[in-house]
Amino acid sequence: MLRVDWTKFETYSEPIAIIIISYAIGKLLSLLIRRYIRKSANVMHFDPTNYNFLQNAVSFIVFICATLYIFWRIPTLHSFGKTLFAGAGIAAAIIGFASQEAFSNIISGVFIVIFKPFSVGDYIKLLTSNQIGIVEDITIRHTIIKSIENRRIVIPNSVISREAILNSTIKDPRVMFNLEVVVVYESNIDRALEIMREEAQKHPDFIDGRTDAKKLENYPLVVSKVVALEDNGVRCRAYVWAPNNDAAFEMKCDLLKALKERFDQEGIQISHAQRLMGLNTKKTM
Repeated sequence: MLRVDWTKFETYSEPIAIIIISYAIGKLLSLLIRRYIRKSANVMHFDPTNYNFLQNAVSFIVFICATLYIFWRIPTLHSFGKTLFAGAGIAAAIIGFASQEAFSNIISGVFIVIFKPFSVGDYIKLLTSNQIGIVEDITIRHTIIKSIENRRIVIPNSVISREAILNSTIKDPRVMFNLEVVVVYESNIDRALEIMREEAQKHPDFIDGRTDAKKLENYPLVVSKVVALEDNGVRCRAYVWAPNNDAAFEMKCDLLKALKERFDQEGIQISHAQRLMGLNTKKTM
């Protein structure tokens, strides 16, 4: 007659049950986090793919906790667990010392995702290295920026986390740019300033950047002023609002062309520096 050793059955049934339960809990938590992230992404308008590593990390943490519990519950595994964890500790110390930069990038990547100094799609400028572009992807190790020239700049997270960052997209993507032109002293300055206001407001991408208080005060849509008296003429500047950084660049190009055409029609001369170069010639005899 076949005898069943219930002691061994109980010994191994508990670890198996713990593994099954921990797997189910890990999947359930991952599913709940995925749903929460997707729901929050629709409200806060961020890229949910940046948080995929959090979903994977939950299952891993649950599995580690279940493994530790199994080693603690089974007496026969105590000595083996001590030896295993001691060896793992030494190996972890060696690997950790050799991979300090990698761990630094991982920790920096987690902080970037949590505190969000920038997100995927933001137009940023790194003030120290003067790199400019759109954030294309944020991984655990590095951040990818697409430059104006359509090049990809791969920056380790530990490096970019130490940078001072100018974010032109965060919270309010609107941009106010300076439209400048230098006219000669003999020109009608008031008319030049008026033309700058007119041309800026006529542009299809122009937006009203005034606050509610300034609107009540009937503050001008475009402010134009004389900002400097230079050797070669009068520097005039208009403060123009654009919906975003890309539109601001296109607007500035269009408005410079429009101002040149309007100034020619109105008889306003744009100043230009002239350099007189003397040619010294030597005659040899």
